[in-house]
Amino acid sequence: MFKLSRNFRYIVRTQTRNVSTTSNKRSAMHNLPSLVFGKYLLHTNIISSGVLMWLGDICEQEIEYRRGILAKRYDYGRMTRMFLVGLGLGPIHHYYYLYIARIWPKRDFSTITKKLALDQFLMGPLCICTFFYTMGALERKPVQQMNDEITSKFLDVYLIDWCVWVPTQFINFYFVPVKYQVFYINAVTMFYNVFLSYIKHKDVEYLKMGDTT
Repeated sequence: MFKLSRNFRYIVRTQTRNVSTTSNKRSAMHNLPSLVFGKYLLHTNIISSGVLMWLGDICEQEIEYRRGILAKRYDYGRMTRMFLVGLGLGPIHHYYYLYIARIWPKRDFSTITKKLALDQFLMGPLCICTFFYTMGALERKPVQQMNDEITSKFLDVYLIDWCVWVPTQFINFYFVPVKYQVFYINAVTMFYNVFLSYIKHKDVEYLKMGDTT
């Protein structure tokens, strides 16, 4: 009888522990979004910026490989540089969006117009220059070569920037809560980075597949 009672208590304790563990797991999963987009928002924005820029470059390299432009499927050094540039842009975007949300908290047409103007005339050129100069530094290019690259490629990128980011940012500023805004633009940037990676690397000489000369 005593042994049966002891076994019963053991079963009850085990089941209680299992229920508690399951409850804790569910609670942790429930709290995950509030941690990712709350307490650890800066980390989320930095990591997502790096990872999505990296994915954009992978997509562009896959396209180049299938078209016979790349001799090897992936250039891991190039992927790493794109990832590092993305990490560097993450905190810039993080504090920029927090700042403009603080000085212009409304979502009316006038406020959104101000944000779009600031974004296109200041933030856009700043990010383009940061991208090319940081990539150039990671590639160990001399400053003059970086300047020449900016001069030859800036206008192409800036024109596409207007086509992509004006409607994208209108949606961002009007509909998206501030804590999700960087993640939203990082998701769009993954596709935009396919173009950006192409412009950045289009003048690099690659051996075509099967070229023996």
